[in-house]
Amino acid sequence: MLFGKLLPREGNFFELFNQHAAFIVEGARAFIAMIENYNDLNLREKHANEVVAAERAADRITAEVNRLLHKTFITPIDREQIHGLINAMDDIVDLLQDATETMQLYDVRAMTEEVLRLGDLSAKCCERVQHAVSLLPKLNQHDAIEAAIKTCEEIDKLESDADRVMRAAMSKLFREEKDVRELIKLKAIYEQLESISDRCEDVANLIEGVVLENS
Repeated sequence: MLFGKLLPREGNFFELFNQHAAFIVEGARAFIAMIENYNDLNLREKHANEVVAAERAADRITAEVNRLLHKTFITPIDREQIHGLINAMDDIVDLLQDATETMQLYDVRAMTEEVLRLGDLSAKCCERVQHAVSLLPKLNQHDAIEAAIKTCEEIDKLESDADRVMRAAMSKLFREEKDVRELIKLKAIYEQLESISDRCEDVANLIEGVVLENS
């Protein structure tokens, strides 16, 4: 059975995927809390540290998945799919940390409405990624297959929404921002936030491939 459980000594790739996805969501929620409380320096630092902690925890899971790939003879899905999926997921939480560090290093004066909107779309994408990943062990069930495809389509839509917000944000930034330094800072942050939804879409595309190949 393609989606049968591995022997205990071989570990459980799907469970590791679920753990990693939980840290993605944890990091995304901490990031949203950071930008919502940006003017409170103590809360900003607290939530930034939570993003970093989530990224480090996710990194450990990524390393464990790659280690298990070298030790496991039989895997529940193709080895390349496992490797591609865990690394694409790790890219998401890496970008959350990068955006957090950029805000700290650049010392942006204040969060704009566009940062908040892009951050919200990124967090929603991350939550949908977690849901899609949770369905992977159930792809021998028709309902789970349909739910996985629907969730991947929702991620695609959110990514398109983020693209539109990004284009509008850039247009407004170059029309209205008079401080060149602030413009450069915000441009970098907008691009990083939009990239988070792009990486979520990458994960969705990989999951769709797994669904189509194994259903």
